[in-house]
Amino acid sequence: MADTTALYQEGEKLREEGKYAEAVEKFKAILAEKPDHVLSHMALGVTYGNLNQFAEACEHAEKVCQLEPNDPFNFTALSVTYQKAFEVTRDPIYIQKAEQAKAQSDMSRGGM
Repeated sequence: MADTTALYQEGEKLREEGKYAEAVEKFKAILAEKPDHVLSHMALGVTYGNLNQFAEACEHAEKVCQLEPNDPFNFTALSVTYQKAFEVTRDPIYIQKAEQAKAQSDMSRGGM
């Protein structure tokens, strides 16, 4: 397999260029070898969101929170992913999940 860092950078470049499907393939290639590669899960969360594939976007954002449950940023990012999913789908479950993720982020920071 190609160097993880190089492959990740290729995926990020493709995503920045709007070549989302190609970027997804790069990030998935990393995860095939390193299933717990947090940055690839984060990138897939964003990239699938760009593709309006919100079930997949949420799945990867959730995985990041499972892998790094003490990082409040991850829960904030998850909340934003859910909010974007709601904006497009109008499925109220996403708002409920966004509020839960935001609360988890606040608790991780020591707030209420």
